Amino acid sequence: MPPADTVKTRIETLRQEIEEHNRRYYELDRPVIDDEAYDRLLRELIELETKYPDLKTPDSPSQRVGGRALDDFSKWTHRVPMLSLANCFDPQELEEFDRRIRKGLELSEDTPLPYICEPKLDGLALELEYEDGVLVRASTRGDGAIGEIVTRNIRTIRDIPRKLSQAVIPGSGELLPAPPPKYLNIRGEVFMDTVGFENLNRQRLDAGEATFANPRNAAAGSIRQHDPAVTAARPLRFYAYALGMIEGVEIASQSDLLVYLKRLGLPTSDLIRPANSVKEIQSHYEAFIQSREDLPFEIDGMVIKVNAFNLQRQLGQISKSPRWAIAYKFPAQEKVTTILDIQVQVGRTGALTPVAWLVPVQVGGVEVSRATLHNQDEIDRKDIRIGDAVWVRRAGDVIPEIVKVILEKRSTSSRTYTIPSTCPSCGSIAMRDEGEVVWRCPNRDCPAQIVESIAHFVSKTAMNIDGLGRQRIAQFIEVGLIRSVADLYQLTHEQLAAQERLAEKSAANLIAAIEASKTRPFNRFLFALGIRNVGEHLAEILATHYPNLDALSRAEIEELAKIHEIGPKVANSIRIFFNEPQNMALIASLLDSGVQPTPFTPSSQSDPFFAGKTFVLTGSLAFASRKEAETMIKSYGGRCATSVSKKTDYVVAGETAGSKLEKARKLDVHVLSEDDLVSALSKAKEKHLNP
Repeated sequence: MPPADTVKTRIETLRQEIEEHNRRYYELDRPVIDDEAYDRLLRELIELETKYPDLKTPDSPSQRVGGRALDDFSKWTHRVPMLSLANCFDPQELEEFDRRIRKGLELSEDTPLPYICEPKLDGLALELEYEDGVLVRASTRGDGAIGEIVTRNIRTIRDIPRKLSQAVIPGSGELLPAPPPKYLNIRGEVFMDTVGFENLNRQRLDAGEATFANPRNAAAGSIRQHDPAVTAARPLRFYAYALGMIEGVEIASQSDLLVYLKRLGLPTSDLIRPANSVKEIQSHYEAFIQSREDLPFEIDGMVIKVNAFNLQRQLGQISKSPRWAIAYKFPAQEKVTTILDIQVQVGRTGALTPVAWLVPVQVGGVEVSRATLHNQDEIDRKDIRIGDAVWVRRAGDVIPEIVKVILEKRSTSSRTYTIPSTCPSCGSIAMRDEGEVVWRCPNRDCPAQIVESIAHFVSKTAMNIDGLGRQRIAQFIEVGLIRSVADLYQLTHEQLAAQERLAEKSAANLIAAIEASKTRPFNRFLFALGIRNVGEHLAEILATHYPNLDALSRAEIEELAKIHEIGPKVANSIRIFFNEPQNMALIASLLDSGVQPTPFTPSSQSDPFFAGKTFVLTGSLAFASRKEAETMIKSYGGRCATSVSKKTDYVVAGETAGSKLEKARKLDVHVLSEDDLVSALSKAKEKHLNP
């Protein structure tokens, strides 16, 4: 057991740190640590205070919610404290929450217990008070007991009614609407949707103003404006989700409350999901994660509440949170780390891309140690320097990128960075075409470009030559075995077996993989050639229209541009590629080495409903994963795209469909439900089986 003085010192240090982070998050809207780091600090404090109760004090941040009210606004004491929620982060903690609930209610494990699952919005918590149906006051959470009055600003938000409607009370048995309650105290979240946030930041950039780091900061900053006209100009939204107090009306459950609030004219989320078990809760949680990127606003978790209000009252609360609810947090999409260095990588097209090397950090369950900085313009715009503390996220939950520099943490030793004027691989003078932001190495014989072009050629979705990673490719180049992809087909078993770290069996497997690649389908071969702007999907389209390389290589720009989804830009790239004598010589060498691509055969199950149509899938699907559904669509001749445009034929909207669905409606694109898609697939299958 550590000495009492050591424990006391640690507790005091934790309190100071947490208070400072509360101030930055709730009052300044400029956090410098992520939610997981904050939760670790708070958990440690709570554990120490639980173990040493004599050291717990009433003013400890473990006993408070959020930050203090700002001095710039009038204070308001909430009639009912605005509590925060305890968090859980994995299925085990969720199960423990359910066990505590059942123990408190004296329920067995197999007794159905109705829960309500709601999206945890990432915005600013707000309290609205209505008297005789008229909005009289709006206040922020503050520290949970005392908040800030922001009524004038809140009245500018279109989502929030100044006067409530008459409404039928759920469960009352009444058919006619009743007047609004004598007094209604409701809690909810002010937030900014993704499109509104992006438009706001674009406007601020055009005006030379600093951009907001994320929608949550933008929403919080917009509410705390002294001029309501500024708030009115911001694209703010509001969802109601909890009851503070109500007079004259009896509501039995959270689900009834949400129905009643909507009838009164208060907006609520459409993403509410009932659940009767931990298994169902976990299923909803995973569906939310899967559809998170498609939602029109940001969420950082799922809130789970015992549905019945009488059971909530029976369970009660602890000092700062209710026992009957918990926030099941998502893996963090944004984390804080430090830039150790910036280095340039050379791509297969010669593009010089600056990459930040980071102190490794877990983001969304994946360790991130590097993040692309795209180009010099992006570095200058974000004022990124070596040594800076930064927020990093995985864009689209895949590609790591730097969101923003934390200027408060910038040290005097941080260094600015400029992309070198010469290629770091071969020393050639870098060039930038007019109208482009990317600098490129013009040397076709640049070693880095050769490595990347070969790595692309042998990749799984191209020629699929297993056993050839970048390190081995670089090794073979260094010892003079290969200089281009054509050289791969001249390699012998004896040559490979003689190389370091390549055993006899590995050499034999590699030779077999190279031999097998000679007859890949034509579309895979086209993609492997690395024609600029031609990815997997466009390679399939070209292989559908042209039976072989000879026909494609003679196609003119005008002819190519008429093909659906090709267009002038891609057509020009194709023509440039085949006009290059060096590229034609490479193709000739490949064919002479025995590479004979087999014809690309589009699905023989082509169905009129799917054939030639472009589909975009959004939201989560119950009958199959999104990838599986796309494979089924393609098998009947359909195309699948990732973004909605005027050329999209159908948008398939699954559960929790978001921004893509909204865009489809704006563009008047036909929307299919999951049932519609399943029905169409079933009919196509039946036609194929019984022609």
